[in-house]
Amino acid sequence: MLSPIPLNLPSYSLKIRKDEHRLFVYDELRKKHLLLTPEEWVRQHWIQHLIQSKGFPKTLIQSEGGLKLNSLRKRTDIVVFNPLGKRILIAELKAPSIKITQAVFEQIARYNMVHKVPYLIVSNGLEHYYCFIDHETESYRFLEDVPYYQEIK
Repeated sequence: MLSPIPLNLPSYSLKIRKDEHRLFVYDELRKKHLLLTPEEWVRQHWIQHLIQSKGFPKTLIQSEGGLKLNSLRKRTDIVVFNPLGKRILIAELKAPSIKITQAVFEQIARYNMVHKVPYLIVSNGLEHYYCFIDHETESYRFLEDVPYYQEIK
């Protein structure tokens, strides 16, 4: 059985339930219990961090959002929208045991070729990277932290 891993994020009270052999975590965005894998643990903490610490409205956050990339169906871990329904942020999340490598940055860059959002998050729950993409000038810069929702919508 998985024991929740301490993350480099604030601690949030997640609804966890157990059956005979497995743990499940409640995803308040999808309104269902999901198998508590290490990656899901990170995703649920990030969802709560965006809502509780950064002021993102939960109604504008999508977990496991689909996209089509070169005729392949892919899933973005977290997508955030502005009030007009335009995507403004995507997050690529990994389990804490997965190192953040160039391949992970390339993965989110490929996803952003479809989404074309200005803000990116890459995290394994222990290491976090934040990036602002200026699509007009085709430039980017790394940020110290995720902006508050009011700063980016």
